Amino acid sequence: MVMSKEFDYTKLKHVTSVDQSDRKVPYNLRQSGPTKVEMLISTRVRKSPYWHLSMQAGCWRATVYNRIYHPRGYVKPEDGGAMVEYDAIVNHVTMWNVAVERQIQVKGPDAEKFVDYVITRDATKISPMRARYVILCNAYGGVLNDPILLRISEDEFWFSLSDSDIGMYLQGVNADGRFNCTVEEIDACPVQIQGPKSKALMKDLLGDQVDLENMPFYGLAEVKVAGRSCVISQSGFSGEAGYEIYLRDATLYADDMWNAVLEAGKKHNLMVIAPAHHRRIQAGILSWGQDMDQQHNPYQCNLGYQVSLSGKGEWNKKSDYVGKAVLEKMGADIKAGKKPYKLQLVGMELGGKPIDDYAPDFWLVSPESGGDPVGFITSPWWHPEKKTNIAMGYVPFDGTLNPNGFPKNKTGTKFKVHLPEKYSETPGKPVDAVIVDIPFKESFNANTREVVKG
Repeated sequence: MVMSKEFDYTKLKHVTSVDQSDRKVPYNLRQSGPTKVEMLISTRVRKSPYWHLSMQAGCWRATVYNRIYHPRGYVKPEDGGAMVEYDAIVNHVTMWNVAVERQIQVKGPDAEKFVDYVITRDATKISPMRARYVILCNAYGGVLNDPILLRISEDEFWFSLSDSDIGMYLQGVNADGRFNCTVEEIDACPVQIQGPKSKALMKDLLGDQVDLENMPFYGLAEVKVAGRSCVISQSGFSGEAGYEIYLRDATLYADDMWNAVLEAGKKHNLMVIAPAHHRRIQAGILSWGQDMDQQHNPYQCNLGYQVSLSGKGEWNKKSDYVGKAVLEKMGADIKAGKKPYKLQLVGMELGGKPIDDYAPDFWLVSPESGGDPVGFITSPWWHPEKKTNIAMGYVPFDGTLNPNGFPKNKTGTKFKVHLPEKYSETPGKPVDAVIVDIPFKESFNANTREVVKG
């Protein structure tokens, strides 16, 4: 790896003043800046079936996600960078290589029973050929993963994973065979088709195979693309209208499906882009490992609605699931006015020059009056329509609850955010920030991250 000589590494600062005493391993708040390295491509990390196709489409940078190389940029900075890709997703239609969403199949007579045990929501309420956004927690109430769960049939589910080794965890849960089902990764890899022209593209691609006009959000369908077997869902990671295409036997047929989408997309101005994190931040969609990890509980990252508690309500009837006892106690403590954790995820609008790329650090947050940092930003970006920077981040939990009884720090509370010189209005001086409601922009499907019945 080649280290940049443009930065004085003796000035790196590791911030310890943010109270993370409720965590075993605090978030690393070392401010390192954009430390330039050359990414090593080797056989230790998997190349997805679409990797070469992303290279052909102009991918110029990547990261690692779920132990798979993950394209994260197609338009170079000198050509407009990520905001050109933003324009494509909000005005036209885009395709993303998201084969990193590894598919873990649970299949067998006890598939529903197993899935119901490992997720916090009620798996019995999910009908065949429907999907749901779910979370899995550990015995301490920490969020292990927040995948999309696809129910293919009565006895078959797919976990479409976010970034953690949850496949091995699921195999470990059933290592003694207590559930009569198999748990294994399958060769099914998705792409996402996102943007206002996505339905028109999908109609051209699929013809009369499926009634897209009446397909519900999180609905599934079995289809053929270029003669290859796929499952499609009306879902996505952007807040825009969109679909996911899960190609079966992807290592064999990746080129067939991908090229068919490119051909169908020509008249719709299709663009291959990286996952649209600018748009997902606007929609308030979380990214596991960035906005939360296994030491964050659902309440502090605004996922309390996913927790099935004892009491009234359709989602409150589960008898047992991993983490139930601690999550029930935590929910009761919160409603009783206690603060069982230190920091709460909030939305912010903040000053500074337009943040038009990924943040290399968790930038620090201080009280409005100044002083040591008390929190940090996880996901910042420029909001072109609002003409301001927006971000999600963690600040001390102030005990406020929303009308449904879930934690929600008071909107209007002001802070200071320490931006790097690149984005600072005045170098060395923090910018003003204020807590605002999430989402920052409404999603095409307003219930993208809400409870959906059935």
